[in-house]
Amino acid sequence: MTLNQRYNAILEWFAANRPAVRSELNFNNGYELIVSVILSAQCTDKRVNMVTPALFERFPAPESLAQATFDEVLGLIKSVSYPNSKAKHLIEMAQKLVSDFHSTIPSDIDALMSLPGVGRKTANVVASVLYNKPVIAVDTHVLRVSNRLGLSDGRTPEKVEADLERHIPVELRAISHHWLILHGRYTCTARAPKCGECPLKQWCRTHSAQSKKSE
Repeated sequence: MTLNQRYNAILEWFAANRPAVRSELNFNNGYELIVSVILSAQCTDKRVNMVTPALFERFPAPESLAQATFDEVLGLIKSVSYPNSKAKHLIEMAQKLVSDFHSTIPSDIDALMSLPGVGRKTANVVASVLYNKPVIAVDTHVLRVSNRLGLSDGRTPEKVEADLERHIPVELRAISHHWLILHGRYTCTARAPKCGECPLKQWCRTHSAQSKKSE
């Protein structure tokens, strides 16, 4: 199977069977999205969704978050991973968002990355989800799934991102991020992947290699 055939088969399966997937984070606007994505770094979406209702009730807009104290924010997000650094980043992000972008979430990747706490993955998620930009955010799930399926041999998010964007059509990039991350979250898990029930195993390079070893 060629690389293009592998991509085509996998993308066709997702398009036919997962046509309407979306982020599992709960948000109502761009401000809530960027806050939620910052909080989700090395933390589950489920945990973030438990924290954000009270956070957004107390700080419903960038202007209010920009004026928050560290202790106020920390008290509301202390159950997420790395709460100290995230509390600091959230306040500084809101301050810069208000002062430099008039409280509007920018659509440009570099502009997004200028915000405290926003790395390339977070910027890509926000640009993709909020503005349907043709970019693919690569987290640990996307990297792992891409390697196992044989979509990329990259060992860094940047290399995997480049490989995926080289082969995935522009119009499918935004949703492809969700396809891959959810597949990694629920089927192609880091430990004990559910290969027996995986609908993609016929095109999976790792499964093919393991099958040949067992013959």
